[in-house]
Amino acid sequence: MHELCLFSKPIRVEQPSTQQKKVQSLPPSRYCGGEMLIPWAVEVRDLSKRYGPRWAVAGLSFNLAPGHSLLLTGPNGSGKTTLLKLLAASLRPTSGDIKIFGVDPRSDLEGARRKTALLSHANHLYDGLTARENLQLMAGFLGPGDFREKVEPLLEKVGLASRAENPVSQFSAGMKKRLGIARMLLKSPPVILLDEPFGELDPPGIKQMEQIINQLRISGVCLILATHLIEQGRALCDRQLELSEGRSTDGSQ
Repeated sequence: MHELCLFSKPIRVEQPSTQQKKVQSLPPSRYCGGEMLIPWAVEVRDLSKRYGPRWAVAGLSFNLAPGHSLLLTGPNGSGKTTLLKLLAASLRPTSGDIKIFGVDPRSDLEGARRKTALLSHANHLYDGLTARENLQLMAGFLGPGDFREKVEPLLEKVGLASRAENPVSQFSAGMKKRLGIARMLLKSPPVILLDEPFGELDPPGIKQMEQIINQLRISGVCLILATHLIEQGRALCDRQLELSEGRSTDGSQ
């Protein structure tokens, strides 16, 4: 049993039962004993990542249910960004297990990556292209599907429809972050990872970003948010996990 902090009050999170673990790989449409079992959106067990002699993440374990949100807090260097990269399957753990809706990145790397999207410090946008062209290019990278049909609705969703023909080089930091979210949402991931989404934003930009994140929550995605703006994060998330030197500060790890 582990604890996650629900702001001022810790919540104890039960480990999945042995019976539930046996059916984690079953799709949600399967039943066991007449009851539908849906995998955790995010399942982390004894997760660690080491860089040389330093442990960036050390023995973390937690679960997050579909549609729920988790706030990651802690000082710089506490392991927040490393944890998000591990969940996005852009880093390989030194030890431990990760499952995203029952998919293990070690056995199905692309399957796990399809279920997550990470908004990181690097926006991965092309400054010489317009906002629309950036999304169209990403849609092409994603391959067959209705990705191109999502470009215009997503530009509208993040408030950039009127700037769709402007090159990204003319965008403010906040506009680039909003376009980064649109780019991230092209593949409709069920798990969204946000690393300092309020960074470099002025107060109006922070408010706009809060509105977008709240819309994502309402849509039912699972959200993990790392930020130094604790009050904003608490208003947007169900639970809080504070890190220090790669470990949970609640002492249960």
